[in-house]
Amino acid sequence: MECTVTWTGASGTRSAMGFVAETGSGHVLAMDGAPDANKPENGGANLAPRPMETVLAGTGGCTAYDVVLILKRGRHDVRGCSVKLTSERAAVDPKVFTKIHMHFTVTGKGVPASAVERAIAMSHEKYCSASIMLAKTAEITTSFDLVDA
Repeated sequence: MECTVTWTGASGTRSAMGFVAETGSGHVLAMDGAPDANKPENGGANLAPRPMETVLAGTGGCTAYDVVLILKRGRHDVRGCSVKLTSERAAVDPKVFTKIHMHFTVTGKGVPASAVERAIAMSHEKYCSASIMLAKTAEITTSFDLVDA
C-alpha cells in the first residue's frame, strides 16, 4: 500500500496548509489544517477535513466494513450500518487519540443483537487494523443500537 501526500499551499491555493493525498489505488483526498487566528500563514482555511479527522474516519470505515461483512457472512439480513466515532486527544504534542467511542447503528431484518455484538468484537479484536493500531494509545469503547427493518 502506498500514498503520496503533497502540500498545495505553496502553489497559491486558498489554504496555506492544504494537502492532497493520492492513494495507490488511484483516489484523491483533500486535507486542510485548522485555521490559526494568531498566524494565518501557518493555518488552514477549513476547506477539507483535518488529517486526524481522516484517521478517525478511516477507522470508522474499517470497522463498519468488518461488521457488515461478518454479519453478511453469517447470513444475516443486514440492511444498514453506520458508526459514530467520538474521540479525545492528548492535550500536548503529540496529540494522539486517548479515547475513542464507537456507536454503531445496525439495521436489518431479524438480526440478533448477539450477532452484532460478536461482529463488533471480532472487528476490534482481530480484523480492523486501524482500530487495533489506535488501541495502542487510545481506550476504545463500543456500543450499538439495532433497528429491525
